[in-house]
Amino acid sequence: MQLKQTLLKPINTKALFLFSIMLCYTLTLQAQDSLIVKDTLIVDERNAINTEVVPILRSDTITKQQRYKVDGIAGVVGDYIVLESDVDIMYLEMQQQNFSVEGITRCEMFGKLLEDKLLAHHAIQDSIVVADAEIMDRTAKQMEYMVSQLGSEEKVVSFYRKSSIEDVQKELFEVNKSTRLASMMQEKIFENVEVTPEEIRQFFFAIPEDERPIFGTELEVAQIVIEPEITQESRRDVINRLNEYRRDILENGVSFTARAVIYSQDPGSASKGGLYTINRETPFIKEFKDIAFSLQEGEISEPFETEFGFHILKVDKIMGQDLEIRHILLIPEVKEETIAVARTKMDNIRNKIIAGEISFEEAARSESDEKETRNDGGQLINPETFDTRFELTKMDPVLSAQVYNLADGEVSRVVVDEDRTGRKRFKILTVTNRYEEHVADYAKDYEKIRELALTQKRIKAIEKWQTTKIKETYININGDFTSCQFTNNWLQK
Repeated sequence: MQLKQTLLKPINTKALFLFSIMLCYTLTLQAQDSLIVKDTLIVDERNAINTEVVPILRSDTITKQQRYKVDGIAGVVGDYIVLESDVDIMYLEMQQQNFSVEGITRCEMFGKLLEDKLLAHHAIQDSIVVADAEIMDRTAKQMEYMVSQLGSEEKVVSFYRKSSIEDVQKELFEVNKSTRLASMMQEKIFENVEVTPEEIRQFFFAIPEDERPIFGTELEVAQIVIEPEITQESRRDVINRLNEYRRDILENGVSFTARAVIYSQDPGSASKGGLYTINRETPFIKEFKDIAFSLQEGEISEPFETEFGFHILKVDKIMGQDLEIRHILLIPEVKEETIAVARTKMDNIRNKIIAGEISFEEAARSESDEKETRNDGGQLINPETFDTRFELTKMDPVLSAQVYNLADGEVSRVVVDEDRTGRKRFKILTVTNRYEEHVADYAKDYEKIRELALTQKRIKAIEKWQTTKIKETYININGDFTSCQFTNNWLQK
């Protein structure tokens, strides 16, 4: 979508909204394991989007009475083609990710796609390399999701109007690769874009006082977590089972893949026989990667422990910097008696804090089982902003429900929670600080203002880059889109 420059109302301007979509939409496509079914939208004679979504029909079923947009080439950017259906798919993807598309036209959608292709094209020109193994892994997950949603590979092929499942995989692979290239090119453009304190000051004081953004109520939250102990008996049990699987595979020729499908408790890989493709940069925990990269091709590890449970791991294939690995995860059982002990311990800690015998912060440091927060007195970090403040209206619904009615300094009731492996744990929470809704203040909200100023500078940097690269790149716009009023010179007039 087109990027526009303005300093007014920086939190609400269309320029920043579109720019945030550019960032978030790209990152979402990188991260998501599912892909929306390739639908199309009904469009009227004015080429406007009708929000009624209908499945793509085979061309031989379309009659004159049906007003379906016939797919065609909307534009070409360098080596990339943008289809008219791509515009509609982007609209659906944004809705799926809860972006508001009110007031965003098809021309702006199309412009955003042109920007993506321009980035991807010049990423290749700049010799930016994306590992095929990474893209193949993402594509495989998408295919798995599509088949599970539609019921069979044949239905996936039909929806994509391809002749084979291999053709569908090829298309998804190219889409994923293009998206990743665009993201990496964008990161390269932003590499040296920084803002100085003086630029931040100028940015803020250029905004009229009555147009400065309003920041919603924010909370700082701390928690104490007590996890039921895993007994040595439970540990021995899973280690013995993993050793048994390992012996069967090595000595009796049993399939590692089959054992993973049947027994592994990793929901992300069990159905694929424990398969992952990883490299040193893959965001897996260190212990897991250390074992993987210590093995030779075909070798199977001894059982080892991570925070998720116990594993055995096999290296199927070494591909340069990438490994194709399989693993089996078993999670030790937590006994009912240890759950009861943990609950009693949590109740006692809460009672001592309420009685004033110990502060919440001291109790967190000495008693909490949560390593990530214990040393900071239980203070939670916002995973989106990486600071300690949580905006109340944007807080995770589960966390919000736990702290919404707490007064400052009040300790919550004991909350029964689950860790990432599904094991029960107990926690208490408190609000350590509260910042009421207010108009942006330069001193109090410096970091937020800094982010707005940085975003504004990034907009200008990418606009400048686009202006230069559009002149150097073969671009052709077709059909109804030639009448669009683009901010960028896509028509090269």
